[in-house]
Amino acid sequence: MKEETIHETACNGFEALYFAVLDSDVALITGVPGYPVTSLMELFLKTCGSTETETGSSIISSPDISRTGNGSDINGSDINGSDINGSDINSSNISRSNKSCLPEVNCPAYRASWLTNEKVALEVALGASVSGRRALVLVKHVGMNLLSDPLITSVTHTIGAGLIIIAGDDPGVKGSQNEQDSRWYGKIAEVAVFDPSSPETAYRSLRRAYELSEERHIPVIIRVTAGLEKSRGKIKRFPAPSVLHPEFDRSIWKLRMVEKHEHFHSKVYPMLEYESENTDLNEIREKVKREDAERTEGEKSFGVISSGFASSLVEEVLVKSGKHKKISHFVLNLVNPLPLKKIGVFLKDKQKVLVVEESEPFIEEQIRIEGNVYGKKTGHLPYGQVTSKDIDFALEHIEEEKVSRPADPGLIESRKKSRASICEDCPYLPLYNFLRISGVRVAGDMGCSVRSAPEPLSAVDVSFALGSAISVACGFERKGIAVIGDFALAHSGILGLLNAVSEGHEVLVLVLQNEVAAMTGGQKVPDLRKVIEAIVPDVSVFDMDGRKEKEQASGSELSDLITEKLALPGISVIFIKGVCRKY
Repeated sequence: MKEETIHETACNGFEALYFAVLDSDVALITGVPGYPVTSLMELFLKTCGSTETETGSSIISSPDISRTGNGSDINGSDINGSDINGSDINSSNISRSNKSCLPEVNCPAYRASWLTNEKVALEVALGASVSGRRALVLVKHVGMNLLSDPLITSVTHTIGAGLIIIAGDDPGVKGSQNEQDSRWYGKIAEVAVFDPSSPETAYRSLRRAYELSEERHIPVIIRVTAGLEKSRGKIKRFPAPSVLHPEFDRSIWKLRMVEKHEHFHSKVYPMLEYESENTDLNEIREKVKREDAERTEGEKSFGVISSGFASSLVEEVLVKSGKHKKISHFVLNLVNPLPLKKIGVFLKDKQKVLVVEESEPFIEEQIRIEGNVYGKKTGHLPYGQVTSKDIDFALEHIEEEKVSRPADPGLIESRKKSRASICEDCPYLPLYNFLRISGVRVAGDMGCSVRSAPEPLSAVDVSFALGSAISVACGFERKGIAVIGDFALAHSGILGLLNAVSEGHEVLVLVLQNEVAAMTGGQKVPDLRKVIEAIVPDVSVFDMDGRKEKEQASGSELSDLITEKLALPGISVIFIKGVCRKY
């Protein structure tokens, strides 16, 4: 990265990532909507000089920029790349603008698109990478589950130009079906994972991630949370790279699969470990001057290891409280591979070390064998989201081996009150009120229908994943109902329907067709009705809003239709049209 500064600006953490992408010569951005990454993708879709297409993508353009330079193949020898500017963009679809994102910086050319499936999003990005164009994929944490298949294979297969996956985790489960931790995919896929703590480290992490991706020919993960978006700070921007990005090097095919794996572990992963041990993104912040520490030699020494947004909270507690002046703070922004040697040295001269991280004990699990490590596993900190209050509590009880945290009745009650429910003016309320059918199991999906599961509606019985309703209903002991939104159907539900038809299952599928992804920001959804009609012989359409306009009793008429279809053998599909009042 060049040292010449383009621009210094104050911004939040997501804006820092946005600026880093602009400064990294990224050609393609794909994403699947979901909290908390939706707001980050919207920065790319709404930026200057964009033309939004019918499929929900934006093409961003700028004057051509000539670039010269070479990439390198997997063995370190030079290979030729190709210029990305305008290489796959139809000029007739591009809106050119004299405006720029910042006064001193031209907007680079890139295409940003919402897609309906995370595996597809990564596969499209891999296609860009192998052709010498840098790519970015934005997904929420559960989306990592879907894209893990091509991700893990791409690591040993190798890629071309830099490819970054930004995974949005949801500590506190504010808008998700679970609270999983995307950092674990670094261990599973054996790739580098950055977990930036501030806008400044977010910018630097993404810039370095693209370089690392191209140096090692592997994708890199950056884990973010909503906390990073809320954080603010100053960043220093640097010029975009002036070299061509590498294309896929076919010489990897000289190796058999087992040899590819051996090559990765002998040549690539050791370099990731070296990166983690030597990067200045992993730094120890001493709260006591060395000469002061010498005068207090023999006193108890404590430390904190943290990563991600939690690091900012730790700094806040250590600085503002004034009660923990003798605590050293090891901030990790590159968390996989862990810098185990540096951590070992840090642990060696500390009586006790508290590990502060959000979601799961990813770091703590890997180092707690040392014996002087405390955190979630010892009860000092909660699983999931961590607050400043939690950190202060943990430090005050650091002398204790195990801590039982008292329940907070106020917090429990506030969570009950804040639980999301179906909108009062939702057009599908008559459906949810009817679905409490005795003796009929109902599989919901991870769209709005999941909100109908708790009382008072108690409409759906189970819900496991986006697009899962049809397959789950196929496993019921008798014909049941699958309630699935049109976005979930396009995401992966259609695969369950294909299997149901192929295997001759008995199921009634209710597709809630509001034509938007209502839970994630109102993104457009493709109309699959003609596709479904080609697969399933028995397809009906029921318009909730249209029938109301004709003063027909839509609720009772719909219940009669559902009862009729339940009595028939085989598969029936009802597209239930309704306009989302929110979008």
